[in-house]
Amino acid sequence: MSKSFLFAGAAAGLALAAALPASAQSIDYGSLEELFNEPVTTSATGSPQRASQAPVDMDIISADEIRRSGATDLPTILSRVAGVDIQAWSAGHADVGVRGYNQARSARLLVLVNGRQAYLDHYGYTAWSTLPVRLEEIRQIEVVKGPNSALFGFNAVAGVVNIITYNPKFDDEGFATARAGNGGYGELALGHTVKLGDRVSARLTAGGSQQDEWDNNTGSADRLFRDAERVTANIDAIAQLADTVELRVEGGYANTQQTDIISTYAYVPAKYLARSVKGTLAWDSKFGLIQASAYQNDLTVKTEIAAVPTLYENTIRVFSLQNLFKVGAKHTFRVGVEQRNNEMPTAPVRGATISYDVASVSGMWNWQVNDALALTAAARYDSLELKREGVFPAGLPPLGNSLWDRSLEETTYNLGAVWSATPADTFRATYARGVQLPTLVDLGGLQLVAVTPTFRGAFGGNPTLEPTVVTNVGLAYDRDMPQFGGKVGVRLFAQKSEDLKGQPNGAQADLPATPVSLPVYTFVNIGESELKGVELTAEGRYADGFHWSANYVFTDVEESIDAGYNAATRYAAFAATTPEHRANLNIGWSNDQWSVDTFARYEGDKALYYNAALQPVDGHMTFAGRVARELPYGMTLALSGQNLLDDAQRQTSGLAAERRVFMTLSKDW
Repeated sequence: MSKSFLFAGAAAGLALAAALPASAQSIDYGSLEELFNEPVTTSATGSPQRASQAPVDMDIISADEIRRSGATDLPTILSRVAGVDIQAWSAGHADVGVRGYNQARSARLLVLVNGRQAYLDHYGYTAWSTLPVRLEEIRQIEVVKGPNSALFGFNAVAGVVNIITYNPKFDDEGFATARAGNGGYGELALGHTVKLGDRVSARLTAGGSQQDEWDNNTGSADRLFRDAERVTANIDAIAQLADTVELRVEGGYANTQQTDIISTYAYVPAKYLARSVKGTLAWDSKFGLIQASAYQNDLTVKTEIAAVPTLYENTIRVFSLQNLFKVGAKHTFRVGVEQRNNEMPTAPVRGATISYDVASVSGMWNWQVNDALALTAAARYDSLELKREGVFPAGLPPLGNSLWDRSLEETTYNLGAVWSATPADTFRATYARGVQLPTLVDLGGLQLVAVTPTFRGAFGGNPTLEPTVVTNVGLAYDRDMPQFGGKVGVRLFAQKSEDLKGQPNGAQADLPATPVSLPVYTFVNIGESELKGVELTAEGRYADGFHWSANYVFTDVEESIDAGYNAATRYAAFAATTPEHRANLNIGWSNDQWSVDTFARYEGDKALYYNAALQPVDGHMTFAGRVARELPYGMTLALSGQNLLDDAQRQTSGLAAERRVFMTLSKDW
């Protein structure tokens, strides 16, 4: 499918959409936050809600918390949220999971930037360095836990990270940042908002950073490791076409280099080129808020698999149309349709293209029963049509492209109830069904033929792979605590994953050799898993400038693996790789000129793969901090650091995470 198809379809759709909602991202978050005295979200239902009243399990990281974090990357910031796990494999690459099941190239997390999918759809994982936004332009990060496909869209299985940037229509933001540190760290970033008359606003940001890779203590060849480098640019423009019609156009670019770890836990060098463009037309009509949106993501990855140079190329095109409307004062509805096209050439052996088209229909109903009780129900239906075109390389069985002529149909749903028992006490109950669809690589995008003196085999995708179905039930209680200007909370959750995906492993062939083909190693469904857990959270703020927050999470994972398979062999031993205990503590203080923040994180024992075997990783404590001084003319000088307890600390089965210390000079306007 040519790229012109997207824009022809988008143009037709946007013209057709002279009927749509001012984008959920086009609200004035700052004014609403001041009004409610807490962060506000529109993500779950489309309408502005206090975060405490959202029908999902959500934590919101504010712009001030991002600034005071002292972090230079998103995974570090996310790791301080209750229930979020990270595996930092190199200076430039980390995998992020929510409530367990994190793994190399984790494909269970939906990542959005202003509603645009930002995870890499060929394999379903997020290379965080490829997100085109700078930390300084982020207004808030919404972390939604548990399966939420019906509310948030395609593949929201373990959770959602929804990144919302400042809106140039309402936020006249600008910044300049210069940062230097040990380990060869250097960074420059710049952003500016412009007003072109009364009806057009735009923000442009750009930046670049570099740092040395951590020391190679793994025994793997040095050629596999690359210093981390990143260059990004982003534009966000809004035009008020009429009093009730708004057009928002966004474009992103990222060119990065880093050391990756692939799903079979082997280090590889990687270079990414990611580009995106999105257009959203919104109309506040008498029929409701009607919105049409179209975007395209283009990705090129230069890497290797088993020492074979590999080029991944992936294009995804999405068009959606939705209407958000009210019936009376208590009932809010959202209905929508979506069309998605996703394709990639096979790699590393070329010769074929794998693609699928997905048609989706969704609906949401939010009922404000009374001032104390709100109910939400959402459902989504996805119909996927898989296709393969091209030839089969020597070594792979010539199965015929017709085997890929397959349909998948899945329904997901979310149910939520929020009860404000008193002005200080809030209860939340949720039930959800989410679906992790196989990725293009899983379905046949991988084609690798390996013939060496010690190994003969072919690695390929599996067009018959079933989706992983995740069901989740959750109960939550939050209480405001005016005694210390904060709140406390407890969350209970239980989750079941059916048809877990196992990775290919040269120790177990899935198709035997034939006279015309090698033994084949592929992705297979290997069984099911259950998880139970609890989160405890607390935070407080005092008039003298002190603030604190703390959280603790316990999870327990059990597996039931089908006969003939071994979870460890298939890189899916989540009971071993998921730590039972995690905890975070933040203590800070500020006045008009100074701010000090400290962050401690504990993670319990676990085991992670390396060299095709599970390796024990002891529990460990990490410490980070930031001290900042406000200077004249809107400037800030800050000293910050990460992994401060040790020169290098073993946090995964791979490279030891090194201490990094940064000096930052920034200016806001």
